[in-house]
Amino acid sequence: MWDVFLSYSRQDAGQVRRLYEEFIAVGLTVFTDESAVAGFAGISDAIRSALADSRVLLAYYSTGYPERPACQWELTAAFLAGLGEGDPRRRVLVVNPEPDTTHIHPVELRDTRHGEPETLVADVLAHLRQIPGPMRLEAAPPRVHGELPGAIGQFTGRLPELWRLHSALHVQEAPLVTGRTLAGPVQLRGMPGIGKTRLAREYALRFGAAFPGGVHWAHAAAPQPPQAPDGPCLYVVDDVPHGLPPRAVMELTAPHPLVRTLLITRSRAYAGHGEHLDLEPLPDAAAAALAGATEIADAAAGHPAALGLLGRAAAGRSAAALVSRLYEPGRSLLDELAGDELTAHHIHDALTAPAEAQDVLRCALALSPLPATAETVAMALTAADRLPHAVALRRANAGLAELTVRGLLTPVPHHLHPITAHSWLHHEGDAARAETLRRAVLSSLGATTTTLDGPGLRVPGVRQEGITMRVREAERMAAFDLQVELVSRIGVQELPAGSGSLREALTSLSTLFQFTRDMLRRYSIGLEPGEAHTVQSVADHLLNEILRPFTTRWHPLLMAWEAHCPSDISQLDHERSWECADAFRSDLNALQEPLRAVAASLAEISGAEFGISAGV
Repeated sequence: MWDVFLSYSRQDAGQVRRLYEEFIAVGLTVFTDESAVAGFAGISDAIRSALADSRVLLAYYSTGYPERPACQWELTAAFLAGLGEGDPRRRVLVVNPEPDTTHIHPVELRDTRHGEPETLVADVLAHLRQIPGPMRLEAAPPRVHGELPGAIGQFTGRLPELWRLHSALHVQEAPLVTGRTLAGPVQLRGMPGIGKTRLAREYALRFGAAFPGGVHWAHAAAPQPPQAPDGPCLYVVDDVPHGLPPRAVMELTAPHPLVRTLLITRSRAYAGHGEHLDLEPLPDAAAAALAGATEIADAAAGHPAALGLLGRAAAGRSAAALVSRLYEPGRSLLDELAGDELTAHHIHDALTAPAEAQDVLRCALALSPLPATAETVAMALTAADRLPHAVALRRANAGLAELTVRGLLTPVPHHLHPITAHSWLHHEGDAARAETLRRAVLSSLGATTTTLDGPGLRVPGVRQEGITMRVREAERMAAFDLQVELVSRIGVQELPAGSGSLREALTSLSTLFQFTRDMLRRYSIGLEPGEAHTVQSVADHLLNEILRPFTTRWHPLLMAWEAHCPSDISQLDHERSWECADAFRSDLNALQEPLRAVAASLAEISGAEFGISAGV
């Protein structure tokens, strides 16, 4: 029998060697996988046997420890052994060489007293006096109420997520480090097929000892919260749909203090309701193990459901030929392998999303694997629908937000997963619209690589004339933005005598300088004299020949008068007593004609008319 099983990452071998020597010096028997495993012996079998024959596991929990799968397995087994005995810390000791404890999972281990260098050996000896025999790795099955979902294939690559889920459900177990004395609901979120239900099932089976009151499994359509549990229990609510009102989500949470509620959902719309754990695609090593072939792992991009289907289908077949079937027209290969419309289930939320969100999804598909940005999508919508840029940008932002909360795009940066792209392609309801937006996206990308000095990068499949058109389209949008801003300002609109504020009028005109610069920068247009009848030349004329002489004269004069405003007189009354007020208004009114001329020039470029013409 081993007294101590040392669990550590290879990067910490030097520090662990010193611990090993200190333990041996006081007569302890210590297992390490480099000192006690016979050459060519099966490492996994040897570790399993040694752990079952050990009294405690001591984890050297550096930041690299969670990255090693073997460490995670060892820690899980020892933790569950202690959990089955009533105290998860009974069989696990922790040495933490880091300055904080945020990297340690599960949360119950964060406030352990073991691990101080000067007292470590004495602490371990004292703890071992309470542990008479080796740990038992086989845990009793949990009491299950309801029907656990079935599972196909192996569970792999998710041990760190199991720990994070356990920590989220038990934050109150370490109040000194979490600051929490009560546990709230936990949301397990992620795209369809990413493994949310499978992870919850594995957690319920492996960590059943943490819930002597049982595991209660229900669906959001028919919730069945435990009413009077005889001990702490886990309540899992599967398939929580997108779009529920806040009250409905709250009603899915069991109110009893002994119940830990776990909500499984695709939606990101319930962020204010408890903790949340977002599942990402599987890491490369786990994906390759599940797929059995690199081509399949690459095509599925860490998506567990697709990896499982393709990996099982690849037995005895060419993996490359199987993957090529994913890109063939007709029924989806994933649907054929699943025996149902798997892809339709996958994008159910996309099919029920507003039309603007579906358009953004089409743009994201055209951009993939590049992320979708609001500006790029807005440029495509502007070109496709001849929208003002401001309108297109609002639609782009709204669509990106909608797709993100529905779990169809990742948060910023907004990436579209290949399996979501595959599924949408097989359920596209408007192929003509999709092609229009695809061409608009490619033209927009071409425009961003074109400079004023000449064409830049050629986009395959897009005519160079299309790129030139996008440069003109950018100028049209810039002219429209400046035109909208200009026609609403005092100067174009008359300030009646004796009304309004001179300071506000001056500020209104002054802010046009920054707005114009920002607008030109947004559309990559220079600010210097250029060819006639371009946004560049009109902006230069507006700022330097019309506005600057007015603001240069009146800004210091008005500011000097304001500085002498008595404390018992309002700023507006002080303005009206200014001897230069009439002259200010006269100069301001004189700006109407040149500003209207600028607005008319911009209208010629943008094609939009607001009923304001030069000379009117």
